[in-house]
Amino acid sequence: MKKEDIKQLLKKDWVVSVAFVAIFAILVFACWWAWLEFRTSPPYVDFNRYPIKGIDISRHNGMMNFEAIAEDDVRFVFIKASEGATHRDENFNLNYSKAVRAGLAVGAYHYFRFDVDGIVQAVNFCKVIGDSKLSVGAVIDVEDYGNATGVETEVIVEELSSMADYLSMKGHRVIIYTNKDGYYDYIYGRLGLYPLWICSFSEVPISAEWTFWQYNHRGRVKGIKGDVDLNVFSGSEKEWVEFIGLPADEYDK
Repeated sequence: MKKEDIKQLLKKDWVVSVAFVAIFAILVFACWWAWLEFRTSPPYVDFNRYPIKGIDISRHNGMMNFEAIAEDDVRFVFIKASEGATHRDENFNLNYSKAVRAGLAVGAYHYFRFDVDGIVQAVNFCKVIGDSKLSVGAVIDVEDYGNATGVETEVIVEELSSMADYLSMKGHRVIIYTNKDGYYDYIYGRLGLYPLWICSFSEVPISAEWTFWQYNHRGRVKGIKGDVDLNVFSGSEKEWVEFIGLPADEYDK
């Protein structure tokens, strides 16, 4: 084979290799983009049916631009306040004040510990939220993940009920957050009178009435670096205004 032929062959191989790499890169980018779109807005969420969108956050989300969050079609935010008997989220007050200034409806949540007295937990929660106006509600986060094991179900339910009663007595609208397992283990037939915030990654969240649906743990919202939990409210615009207790002529959304 002549030297010129070898050069031509090598040139063709190089062109083919570059084209292959380019096509591969395009496919990788397309897959990444499709995955990002899916995890941000799963196709099973009908936003025409559930137009009121929200997020839930804690100090783990870092510093956030709440003005940008509000501009990204976010209407409400649940902010972590406390956990167990003594733990308090160090960013609650800052996150609360920023969210209110941005015009977001605000709720606060407490991670419920199975092995801690319910009244003690309620007192811890109330000390953190203080006089903060929670137009959305005060949430008790009930889940097995990260919780104490070996605690009897009836004990968990009793302490949970005590905490909910205490918060109600203090004038808070109590909301229960849980997933499907938690709902059937601790809520169903026991604490069904409280609005339900359900975590579910399926088209039908649960075969029960719910008020909020957390449908994604890996969403993206402007003003927040990294992943954030995404939620929707169960009702219409009119029902939302009624839920947060604002007269229609004072609500500018």
